[in-house]
Parts: sequence; C-alpha cells; structure tokens
Amino acid sequence: MFIGQYQHSIDTKHRLFIPANFRKDKHRKFVVTCGLEKCLFMYTPQGWKKITEKLQELSFTKKDARQFMRLFFSGASQVSVDSQGRILISANLCEYAKLKNSAVIIGVQDRVEIWNRTLWSKYQNQVQEKYAEVAENLVF
Repeated sequence: MFIGQYQHSIDTKHRLFIPANFRKDKHRKFVVTCGLEKCLFMYTPQGWKKITEKLQELSFTKKDARQFMRLFFSGASQVSVDSQGRILISANLCEYAKLKNSAVIIGVQDRVEIWNRTLWSKYQNQVQEKYAEVAENLVF
C-alpha cells in the first residue's frame, strides 16, 4: 500500500527520485501513465495488470471508453528505478503533467501519483474544503 506525500526535484533529464518506502518490497519497476487532473499515475507491475484487466471490460463501441483508453495506454511507459532511486519520466508525460523542476509524489493506496507542485497545492486546497462532505457521501 502506498501512503504519504513527498516533494522532490526533477533534473534536466527528467529523472525523479522515488521515496524509499515506495521502493520497498522489491518495487523496482513501475508503469507510469497519464492520470486524472493532470497528474501521472504510477503502478507496480501487479497493479498495472489489475487495472488493465478492469479496463478490458469496457466496450470499445463507447466513445468515452475509447478516448480514455487511448490516452491511458498511449501515454504509458515502463520505468525502472536506477541505483540512486530515480526513475526517468518521458518528455511527453512531463509535458502532460506540467513537471519541470520539482514534483509532489503521493501514495494513493494502490498507486503513486506524481503532481506538479502548484497544481497539487491548488487541488489540495479545493478538495480540503469539501473533505468532510465527500467522506460522508462516499464512506460513512
């Protein structure tokens, strides 16, 4: 399970340090793709298999399904953690998520999300105002 929030810099070659606790349990390979709200989603190979199996159930005859799957899969790339704990994020994914010099890395249960620091701050501020209401509607 992935939890927590971390801030790290991105170098000019688009390398991003992945926090040590996200790399434990032999998590040395991941799949990174376009997420929602302009962030990136990063899955372990097992998590990727699970999400792709769910997506296979979508009907290709539905326009929304085709549009989502095209962006989700065409943006995906397999990455490996190097000896210094970094991954290389493709230029197109950096552009999609507006990643330049720094990123916020958050654990969201079965995936890791990688955010532009400013976009994460804005998103967090908006959602925090409705946090109790959302929890009441979804969970309690």
